[in-house]
This record gives sequence, structure tokens and C-alpha cells, in this order.
Amino acid sequence: MSAADGPDHDSRVPAPPDGARKPRSLVARLMRMVAALVLLGIAFGAALALWGYHGLDAPGPLAQPTTVVIPRGEGVEAIANRLQRAGVIRHPIVMMVAVRLTDRARGLKAGEYQFSAGISTAEVIALLFEGRTVIRRLTVAEGLTTAQVLQILDGAEGLEGALAASPNEGELLPETYHYSYGDSRDEMLRRMRRAAVDAVNEAWSTRDRALPLANSREALVLASIVEKETSREDERARIAGVFINRLRLGMSLQSDPTVIYGLSAGTGTIGRALTREDLQAPHAYNTYVHKGLPPGPICNPGRAALQAVTRPQQTDELYFVADGTGGHAFARTLAEHNRNVQRWRRLQGQGGSN
Repeated sequence: MSAADGPDHDSRVPAPPDGARKPRSLVARLMRMVAALVLLGIAFGAALALWGYHGLDAPGPLAQPTTVVIPRGEGVEAIANRLQRAGVIRHPIVMMVAVRLTDRARGLKAGEYQFSAGISTAEVIALLFEGRTVIRRLTVAEGLTTAQVLQILDGAEGLEGALAASPNEGELLPETYHYSYGDSRDEMLRRMRRAAVDAVNEAWSTRDRALPLANSREALVLASIVEKETSREDERARIAGVFINRLRLGMSLQSDPTVIYGLSAGTGTIGRALTREDLQAPHAYNTYVHKGLPPGPICNPGRAALQAVTRPQQTDELYFVADGTGGHAFARTLAEHNRNVQRWRRLQGQGGSN
């Protein structure tokens, strides 16, 4: 039998059974779905990143400057929520993610912050990370007693803690001090005391060596009297010169502010004019009754008064009295001084002299 006469031969590959085709189709579809999800995730992540980036640098919702206090110990989430409630930022999640991605979570500092209108979240983070807190000022005027300074410290907004220390009169330097919200009152007091020591030492180190003052303590006492006698810069050294002359001659200082200090038990005010009886009161601070310096300062003098006492004006004047213009009339002799006193009495309608 020839090959042509044999059975027909089909050269096609037999089709696989139906069960073998379905798994391959399923795998392909799953692969396509996974690829689509990955692309979708990338697109979503890119969109989220773009939104976050825009939200980080875009102007914030704050319409006008505001101050916010960030307490100690607050975490990133609590800080972000606090700032949102204050209207500083719009989306807390943007701030939280940005802080954690830049590893600044532990670097955000507590304190009082001033946020400008329209500040961005990125700028907020930088402000907190760098700790650029609000700087407050506390001004202590020259001539206040220690009791008065302590009242100012006790009422200063932003300072924390009760005052444990009790400084003596003259131990605090009048000045403008800077501090941040949350600083302690005792630390501020320590700064004032250190500043006072430095100011006294500086003035004493440049003193006129011929002064009838035994030490820097006596210079501080006299400076406190000069501080209470005048607030005029052009008179301090001159009045200091008058008191130095009196000390050299063994005369009484006859300073009204010392009498007031003794009568007021250190508060520095009695709420009325001095009387003749007051000038005869036997307390230790009465420089009409007792010669020389009183036992201690009568206020906290400033740097200018300390410099005036340690470098007083050279003069032969021994007296001064108020002249009715905020200054004083000076005299070399008692007769001249009495005329100035009478002129002052006519102006005031009442007695009183230095």
C-alpha cells in the first residue's frame, strides 16, 4: 500500500484541554490588575506628595498675627492640633508628616511664639525648631525699693514660680531685662543681683581715690540717696559732690528720702509730706539726727547714680533745695541756702528743705 493510500496525517498541534487554558488567562488578568494598582498607587502617592508639598509652603490661614504658647512636653500631634485650633495652620497632618520626615520631632521647642499673618507650615516648623520665642521685657526703674521690685516681679506675666529668695535693699540693679515665657522668677532675681554686683564693682574700680568712703558698700548707700534726691542726669554728680563735701566736714547729710525710708519701714513712701516731727524721729535712717551714712541703702540705685558717687563733681557747695522746676538750687553758704529755702517755701506754700 502506498503512502498516498494510507490514513490522512494532520500536522496541527492538538489544542490543549480547556482546563489548561483558564489558569494562564487568570494569571494574566491578575498581573494586569496588580500593575494597574501599582500605577494607581504611584499616581495617588505623587498627588498626595504634591498636595503636601503645596500645603507645606503655601500661605497659611492666619489672618492677623497671633501668639500661641506651646507647653513643655507636648508631642508633634498635640502641637499641630493646637496650632490648627489657633488658626495658624490648616492641615495638622501636613505638619506632622513633614516634622517626622525631616527628623525634627524632638527638636520642636516649647515656649511662647508670635506667628505672623499668612505664615506657612514650613515657616511654623522652622520657628519652633529654632526656638525663636517671643522676647518679653521687664523694666525696673531706678530708685525703687526692693519691696517694690519684688511686687513687679511677682506680677510679671509669663514668669513662673514663687519667689523663694529675699534680697536686701540695694542688691538689685534697675534695668530692662529680657526673658521668655516660662522663665522662673527666682532666676530673674538672680540675674538682677548679679548685675547689681557687677555694676557696683565696676563703679568702685574707677572711683576717685580721694573719696571719704571706706568701701563699695558705702558707695552703694550714698548712691541710693543720690538716686532718690534727683532723677535729673545733669544733677547726679553735683548732688553727690555736695554729700561728699558734707561727709568730709563731718556734717549731717540731712536727706529727706532717708527719713522717709525709715518711717515707711522700707517701702519708700509714706503718702504725705514730711513734718518737723518726722525730721526729729530717732530711727537709724534719719540723717538729720545721725551724722554720716545711714546703716544701709534706701533704694536700688542705677548705674548713673553709682558712677556719680564714685566720680562726683568737684564743688565747694554744701546745700541744695528744690527750685520748683524739677531741679535744685545749690548754695555754698548757709545764708545763701536759707534764701533758696524761702524762695521754695513761697512757691510751695509750705515748709521743707534739704
